[in-house]
Amino acid sequence: MFLFEVLDNSILNVALPTIGLELSASTTVLQWVTGVYAVVFGGLMLALGALADRVGRRKVMLVGLVLLGAASLATAFVTTAEQLIAIRAAMGVAAAMTTPGSLALAFRLFDEDGLRVRATTLISTVGLVGLAIGPTAGGFVLAFAPWQVLLLVNVPIAALAFIGIRRGIPADRVDELHRDPIDGAGALLGTATIMLALVAPTLFVDAGTASPLPLLTTAAAIVMAVLFVVRERSARYPLLDLKLVARPLVSSGLAFKAGAGLATAGLGYLVTLQLQLDWGWTPAQAAMGMFPQVVVLIAGGALIGPLVTRVGLDKAAWLSAGAVVCGLAVYGLLGRFGYVWVALALVLVAAGMRVVGVVAGTNVMRGLPTNRTTIGAALVDTASEVTTGIGIAASGTILAALFTGDIATSSWSTHQTTEFREAVTWAGLALTVLAAALVGLGIIRAGRVADGTTPSPAADTDGE
Repeated sequence: MFLFEVLDNSILNVALPTIGLELSASTTVLQWVTGVYAVVFGGLMLALGALADRVGRRKVMLVGLVLLGAASLATAFVTTAEQLIAIRAAMGVAAAMTTPGSLALAFRLFDEDGLRVRATTLISTVGLVGLAIGPTAGGFVLAFAPWQVLLLVNVPIAALAFIGIRRGIPADRVDELHRDPIDGAGALLGTATIMLALVAPTLFVDAGTASPLPLLTTAAAIVMAVLFVVRERSARYPLLDLKLVARPLVSSGLAFKAGAGLATAGLGYLVTLQLQLDWGWTPAQAAMGMFPQVVVLIAGGALIGPLVTRVGLDKAAWLSAGAVVCGLAVYGLLGRFGYVWVALALVLVAAGMRVVGVVAGTNVMRGLPTNRTTIGAALVDTASEVTTGIGIAASGTILAALFTGDIATSSWSTHQTTEFREAVTWAGLALTVLAAALVGLGIIRAGRVADGTTPSPAADTDGE
């Protein structure tokens, strides 16, 4: 299902100009065609992960696959942009039901950490192949077929996944689930917090810091987050037991994953702008400029198993997260001096993210009771989704603050070019500091595991 998540978004981006022309959609509407999916997906993962831990991961995944197939099929009948946005929202719901369950089921099927790492590596590799082939395949299809075909591809994917899960994975055992009532208030507050946190970065980039809307949205997200924490600390049956999140394995894994997500998104955003707007590369040339990252993301899977075998899961997590920070530092300090430094930064961040994405997720799952695995997987995905938005927002806000005039104009003055390069440097260094803080937190928390200060999750199946 990671393939569906990544392929669906990468392939749709290629079709946005065609969709806008055919459906007479504005830039803002087109933004919501892609944005609504991420907002719904990120916002519902915790609530639906908690539901899956109660009624069964396999059952929730199968329902999500049916929804995905139906929503994708409905694309054939779209006549307005608003209908497409509604369909994309339904796909976001389906993704929130299926994506965390993929990691949870992989973790459930294997008892040995090495096998779990191999299974998680395979899942992420398949998804990253979708990232690589999506734009190329989408451009090829659009040459002879309508854009609706790009989303209809999800129908056979959903059908094959449904058959595979239905026949190949047994139903959840009763002892792997728990029967606590779902915290409805906590689910609403958590969903509102994440959705507002995902919308705010987009508003900062689009409306700018001069508009009050991004600031009000950010304030609302903070208020919702505080209310969510208060609710979860006082509820008899919390949606998310904060004592579990505070476990060293869990908190360190989430910190590493968050740092990698922030770095990857922020770096990709800055490099794309730099190659095209500053250096004058065409979109095709810029796509080739990102190719080192794509190659490492796909081929790097072969390094994960040997690295984990040699140094262990915990050290592999902080080493790979450290590579992400080093890549950002290289870009912030040297990226303006030539493509070789940009390529090195892309390779370091991609290599680090490739490892930490698997290892950090595995550590989070190791640190949780067996009846909390789906919400654990949802936490991993949510951490990445939220910090992805923060990385783009931080970069866009710094650019908006330091660059005068319209950044998308065809020609810049010498002064504007200098401003842009200084802004990119400061944005890269800001991302480095933020990612380093998250990685540092992860290393500190992981140190508690090495000291033996965390209890065994196997001895705690009720979350208490």
